[in-house]
Formats: sequence, structure tokens, C-alpha cells
Amino acid sequence: MGQYRKLTLDERSELELRGCHAESWDNIVVTPDFSVEQLRYVRLEGEIRIGSGSYISYSTLRNYTIGNNCHIDSVLRMECRHSSLFGNGVMVSTVNENGGRSIPIYNELTSQIAYLMAMMRNKVAMSEELQRKAMAEAEKARSEIGRVGDNVTILGVRFIREVNIGNDVSIEGASHIENGTIMEGCKIGVDVRAKDFIADCHSIIESGACVERCFVGEKSHLANGFTAADSLFFANCHCENGEAAAIYAGPFTVSHHKSSLLIAGIFSFFNAGSGTNQSNHLFKSGAVHQAVHLRGSKFGSNAYVMSPAIEGPYTVILGRHKRHHDTQDMPYSYLIEEEGYSSLVPAIALTSYGTVRDTEKWKTRDKRVYKHDNIHFEEFNPYLTGKMLRGVDILTRLHEDDPEAKTYNYNRTIIKVAMLHRGIKLYNGAIAASLGAMLSRGDLSRASAESCGEWVDIGGQYLPFEYLERIIERATDPTTTISDIRKMFDDAMLSYDDMAAAYACNLLGYILGHTPSSEEIEETIATSERIMARMREKTEADRLRDTGSGMMIGYGYDFRDIDEQLADFTNTR
Repeated sequence: MGQYRKLTLDERSELELRGCHAESWDNIVVTPDFSVEQLRYVRLEGEIRIGSGSYISYSTLRNYTIGNNCHIDSVLRMECRHSSLFGNGVMVSTVNENGGRSIPIYNELTSQIAYLMAMMRNKVAMSEELQRKAMAEAEKARSEIGRVGDNVTILGVRFIREVNIGNDVSIEGASHIENGTIMEGCKIGVDVRAKDFIADCHSIIESGACVERCFVGEKSHLANGFTAADSLFFANCHCENGEAAAIYAGPFTVSHHKSSLLIAGIFSFFNAGSGTNQSNHLFKSGAVHQAVHLRGSKFGSNAYVMSPAIEGPYTVILGRHKRHHDTQDMPYSYLIEEEGYSSLVPAIALTSYGTVRDTEKWKTRDKRVYKHDNIHFEEFNPYLTGKMLRGVDILTRLHEDDPEAKTYNYNRTIIKVAMLHRGIKLYNGAIAASLGAMLSRGDLSRASAESCGEWVDIGGQYLPFEYLERIIERATDPTTTISDIRKMFDDAMLSYDDMAAAYACNLLGYILGHTPSSEEIEETIATSERIMARMREKTEADRLRDTGSGMMIGYGYDFRDIDEQLADFTNTR
């Protein structure tokens, strides 16, 4: 029994006088300091272990270990009826509603591992081997006894079935929780229904949220009737009121409005305006289509995208878009509906204060303790620089092919000639700023050649593509573990600044036509700082327009005096 003991005959008699019953008192064990005052009107079935200082009342428990200093009251049934994985191993049909990208979830799933399993079905051997490894991780949770950690509060819950509960968890007023794991520090609130799920550390599911076949990542928050099925939410997501179906929600995916639907797509650092909507069903081959909204994309109010489609990082989508656009190599753009067409304004978001505000706020809002998902926040990085380089090349080629054109067709979008020239100028400035920023952060003596090629964004982490290929090779090896693969991602995080500097140095060498000298590197850094200062002047001007007198309408309207109106505006804003 270890730290536990059986109840004495006197304790059994006293407990019965306190309204307690057991299928077999011999299957009930307690800590040495147990007192009968810890139980009142409790029915105990199967094997029960009760920790030190834990109080249970008006509840029915079956096959559970209760940790220390817990408070359980008014739980209709809390039971483990059979051998369970507690949500581990549940297949989640992320991104493709018909299940073409289904993956198993498990307690320590990260955005990077999930991305490899779900999004690289071209790497069949790797995907299958990773899923096998994931199922092996899931099997570690198997038990016939449910577990409640220390310092847990469970009050007024109707049903808890086959659910493992970590330390410092609060569950109050939930309706039905089944086949899941609730990890350390989580809060589950009133009227929540959750089935076949895992809630990672310090996540919150409350206020009538309904979750089925989902992974809810560290510090994520689902609330106010939000419904989610077959979806993965990674670190710091915050979704309320609306609906998600079959999505991969990378870090900082946000949706607050009742009328918003996120479906069959990939999202990351995403913000959904009111009425955000997508279609993944063209009434031909079923709900098989997907959309990719790369890092930092935003949907304006009532924006709509018909899948399949993909937007470049930090794209603002306004209006309705049905022509299956592909603008992945045009970051920092606006995609605007004009007379039924999708008009693309390349690079314009580089002048927006909103872009600066977003990149700054994400890092300050990251309050995670364990940081299971690897996340890069850097504004200037090899991934976006590579995108902008391709953007410049595409725009230049479009103009060279038809110098007299007033508009250009690009991947089912329209680019006006003035916007094309402005886009080239903005991209070139941002590329120059990126070079110096990356060179200033890293140590070129520790750099590697594999950093110099194309880079990718894997679930919030920037990686050289050659390094990713090494991870894929390692993941395909049956002798490696999930921990081995995670370590490769972690090692890349530690080496990121040096790898990014190597990328920038190689790019600078290509531009100069020779290996850069230390003096040329220093000059590039200095030039970068000057360009960044000018970029910030533009974004600051954009901020000032948003706080200028033109935005003062409706402030201090009870007063005719302009100074009073200005005071109300200033003190409010």
C-alpha cells in the first residue's frame, strides 16, 4: 500500500453514520493521517485512494485516486469504469474534415510534432512512424484507475468519466466531462461539456464551452459557448462565442465573436473579425478542401474565403474571396474584394502600426510556465525575408513581362501597377532592415551552412529547410522517440540567432558578390538601423492618424468646448 492504509472498523462505522457507503470497505485506502470528518454523504465504488487533507461530500466516486488537499463536493458521478487512456490516442481530424490529416493526441503533444504529423502527408513513412510513436506515448497513460492530483477543487459537476486531473485544477459547475486529461493549473467552468480531449497546463475552458476531440494548448482559453470539434489549439489561443471545426490553431489564434466560424484550415497568430467565415465544401467531392492562413493573418468583419486558398504571412483579408487565391509569397499584404475580384496590395501592412503592435503584444502576452510549444516572435527573420525576396522577384517579373500594363493578374488576384511598384520598394526596405537585425543578434563563428537556404515556419518555430529535413529523417527512424525529435526542435531554438545570422551573411554575400568583410557587416547593421527608424516613422505616423482629431468623433459630445472633447478623447484613448 505504500503511503496508504485500510480503514479501521471504527472508522467504517463512523463513516456509515455520516451517510457514507462503499461497495467494499476493503477496497478503500487512506493516508495515515485520515480523519472521518474528511467524508460526508459519499458513495465509494471499486478502488478508492484518498489523500491527506482531502474532503469529499455529496458525491459518488468509482475507481479513483484522490491527491492531497482536494475538495470534492456535489459530484453526481465521478467514475473510471474501464481501462482508459484518458483522452490520449484520440484521433483528431484536423484541417481536413474528412479525416485525411487525422492525428492522435497525447499529453505532451506540441505544435511542432502535430504539424509534422498532420501537414506532411507527402512524407508517408515519417507521418506513419510519428503516429506510431504518438500512440506509444498515449499508451503510457493507460490505467483502470483515474487520478486526481493535489490541491484540486471539484464542485457541482454532474458527470466526470475516465478523466485524469492534474495538480492545482479547478472544476466548478461543469456539465459532462468524459475521456480526457486536465493538466496542471487548468480551470474548467460552468456548463462545460468536454469529451475525448486533452487540456494542457493552465488552459481554461469555461462558460458553456463545448469541446469534442480536441487538444487545448498551454494557456489557451475557450469560453462563452464556443464550440470546437476535431481541432488542435496550441499555446495562448483565445476563442469565445463562435465555432471551430477541423482546424489546426497555431499559437495565438484568436476569435471572439458569435458569428465567426473557423473551419478546415491552418491558423497561426490569427485574428478573426466578426462574421469571419470560410467554406470547405464545393458540393462536388465533399468537405475535403482546406485553407492556409499563414502567421499573423487577420480577417476583417464579414471576411470570407472559399477553400482551397492560402495567404502570405501578416495578410489582412477584407471582403469575400471565392477564386482560390495563392498569395503565400506576398507577406504583409492586404487582400481586398473589389467588384467581385480579389485585389492584392503587396507589402502595405509594413506601413501599418497594427503590424508593429501585433508583433510586440504577442511576446508580452506569453505567460506560459512550461512553454511546450516552441515559438519565435522576431519581426525580422529568415522565413519572412525569404518570402519578401520571392515577392520582389514575382512583382519585378510581372512588370518586366508587361511594362505598359495598368493591372496584373497574379494567382487569381489583381495587382494595380502603382501598388506593384510600391510593394517592391517596401519589400526592399524591409529586406535591408532584416539583414542588419539578423546579423546583429548572432555569432557567425557558430553558424552552419544548412542555415543559408530556404526557411519554414513549423507551428510557430522558424527553421532552415535543411534542418527540417534532418528532423524528418530522424522522425522516420523507428529507434528514435518523441523526446529525441523534440530535442532537435529545442536545439534549433537555442541556435536560432546564430543560424539566422548565417542566413543573413550568406544573403549579403550574394548581394555584394563576395564574402562580406567585418566592416561591410557593421555597415549593413548600421544601415539596417537607419531603415528600421524610417519604417517606425511610417508606422508611428499611422498610429498618430488613429489617435488624431479625425478619430475624436463622438468623444465629449455633451460639451461644445473643443478642449473638453479633447480631454475626454485623451483620457479614454
